[in-house]
Amino acid sequence: MRFLLLFCMLASSSSAFADIYLDLYKKSGWPQQQEHFSSALQQAQQRYQDTLPSAIYQTLVNNSNSRFAADAMHARGQKALRQHLANPAPALAFFSSSIGQKVSNAETAATHPAQLKRYTDGMPAIQADATRRLLIRHLANALPASQAGAEVTLALGSVAADSLSQMLPGVIGAEQTNALLETQRQRLLTEIDGNIDNTLLHVYQDLSDAELEEFVNFAQSAEGQSYYQAAFKTLQASLRPAQ
Repeated sequence: MRFLLLFCMLASSSSAFADIYLDLYKKSGWPQQQEHFSSALQQAQQRYQDTLPSAIYQTLVNNSNSRFAADAMHARGQKALRQHLANPAPALAFFSSSIGQKVSNAETAATHPAQLKRYTDGMPAIQADATRRLLIRHLANALPASQAGAEVTLALGSVAADSLSQMLPGVIGAEQTNALLETQRQRLLTEIDGNIDNTLLHVYQDLSDAELEEFVNFAQSAEGQSYYQAAFKTLQASLRPAQ
């Protein structure tokens, strides 16, 4: 693959290894995704403004701003990436390549607030031939895209529940809350999975078949699977409240 030479250079440089996680974090688009999440959080807060009493609404804003503060989310995410990805060099090599940057740009563009608003009622069906649909199906199996979508949706939806629990402690126990969250997670996964192929066709529509195949090869590889498993842990850590 085209990023093999870069991978070899990174793997042979022990002095660069200390900062390689931060490089990977940036190259794969985490900072931009965080900005887009912050915009989605503000929109979620605004939706509650006219439906909640002012005291509860202000608690909601304060709690969610504290929990999802950008610096804290970045710190939790970077810590998780270091903990769960033993060797970041292959992933950095991919995301530093022209195709890797095209993938990262496509993913960040898809979560831009303007794009999310545009497709509030769902994405239109995208036509694709059998070859491209097969590549997308392989990609859907390799990426934790549905799980990631469910986590982000649950995090945004939990801001009101957290605030109500704080103002009315004991009304809903931790065990009941966890059961409700798990039920909601499974419902979201089923809903997202039902349309995941069309979603990925939309997100990566600017990649040629050859570029898409190279992306699939990386995502299916042992190194790619290690990265995406760590990436999902990174997402979970960044969204969870500070311990």
